[in-house]
Amino acid sequence: MTTADPQFLYMILVLPSLFGLTLVGDGLNKVVHEESGGYISIVFGLIFIAVVIFAYLFFSTYLSQQV
Repeated sequence: MTTADPQFLYMILVLPSLFGLTLVGDGLNKVVHEESGGYISIVFGLIFIAVVIFAYLFFSTYLSQQV
């Protein structure tokens, strides 16, 4: 792949970001219902979303330099 294809980046990053949002939502649900492990799910979900954002920035700059 010689050009930065935005559709390629979006396909790779949409599912992991949805997984991170699911972790955050599950954590919020546990916190509201006063179950254990809610804050851990929220933290891991936010870390996962941060990794997805970092990967997007890395790949978008890397692929744009390859042109």
